[in-house]
Amino acid sequence: MTVVFWDETRVIERYTLPEMGELWTDTYKLQTWLRVEIAVCEAQAELGYIPAEAAEEIKAKASFDPQRVLEIESEVRHDMIAFLTNVNEYVGDAGRYIHLGLTSSDVLDTALALQLVASLNLILESTEQLTQAIRYQAQQHRYTVMVGRSHGIHAEPITFGFKLAGWLAEVCRHRDRLVRLRNEIAVGKISGAVGTYANIDPQVEVIACQKLGLKPDVASTQVVSRDRHAEYIQQLALLAATIERFAVEIRNLQRTDVLEVEEFFTQGQKGSSAMPHKRNPIRSERLSGIARIIRSHAVAALEDVALWHERDISHSSVERVILPDTCIYTHFMLSEIAELVKNLLVYPENMQRNLNVYGGVIFSQRVLLTLVEKGMSREDAYSMVQSCAHQAWNQPEGNFYTLISNDALVKKYLSAQEIEACFDPQNHLQHLDEVYQRLGI
Repeated sequence: MTVVFWDETRVIERYTLPEMGELWTDTYKLQTWLRVEIAVCEAQAELGYIPAEAAEEIKAKASFDPQRVLEIESEVRHDMIAFLTNVNEYVGDAGRYIHLGLTSSDVLDTALALQLVASLNLILESTEQLTQAIRYQAQQHRYTVMVGRSHGIHAEPITFGFKLAGWLAEVCRHRDRLVRLRNEIAVGKISGAVGTYANIDPQVEVIACQKLGLKPDVASTQVVSRDRHAEYIQQLALLAATIERFAVEIRNLQRTDVLEVEEFFTQGQKGSSAMPHKRNPIRSERLSGIARIIRSHAVAALEDVALWHERDISHSSVERVILPDTCIYTHFMLSEIAELVKNLLVYPENMQRNLNVYGGVIFSQRVLLTLVEKGMSREDAYSMVQSCAHQAWNQPEGNFYTLISNDALVKKYLSAQEIEACFDPQNHLQHLDEVYQRLGI
């Protein structure tokens, strides 16, 4: 997969990475462990702590067999020792320089940073795909008028494009957060058993991290402090919450009595085993469900911050679940919502129908303000307009426009043309171009 590497403002590099699921396999994890061990050996050699020939031999011969690692681990009950034992089976005598002065977490946490950065690169690419899908639909429906709703109740006219502009702004904020997050999580530590560099030169950490594209942690213990990882999960949970917001909106707008948008329905797809007519928003509902899982992982990540003293391993079993799950689920959610938005079915005729329900009661504020401008007190204007609106509300033949047009008091202040002008939705859209300009669309 081709991935875009972002800084705060622009694309600066494109390169290829495995798919998200591959980044969280045991094989890929062990590959990152080996990358860290080799980088440390190279740094040790550069500084003269081990022979340069040994570092070259390690680099040339070092390998592993995932099944053999598991076989050894079943006996020694320690994953890092099992890994190192297997690597040394490939390397031979030069293997005595591998892991020199390190503790397990030097490798584990530094390698984990590589996995998290690689995962974020894929998530950023999918975020950009979602951005482009929303941008396209926002352009297409810039002037597609629909009713805006507050508390689930009709409020005033907007456009569907304006709704999507709000989505776009939110996703752009997430993109910026994720870029900053990648910088925060791209941290390694090669500092020994409790982080004091007792048996390793701090310069080894500097050089090794540089080779791996990471920064040395400012002040580690035996581990990189888990506030970084908690922030990582929380940021992805926040992104999932946004995706859920979009999904819930699609679900609401797809309700039969609204039906202003609809998920695309593929050829041969079935909605119900019992009711042939059903076209259910199953993708959006799936996204809402997955968002709940990711939010629960954010709580678990916060629980992982409070470790005993310089380290315990209570976080380890948690992270083996929540880190791959959160990255894989978030990536899936982004791909799914991008596909939904790109292929969303939009029904402007239904939007127009809903806009004019009960004879345009949603134009009540415009009538109110026009009456006030013409000299009626706000209190009297509010009472009169509300009375007409409530007479029209939920009545089979209710028509707010007719009631206002026939009201004797209104006619004292407004001409027929001025009344009609109050019901022009363009009054509500005259400044929307400013929002589009801010977003560059």
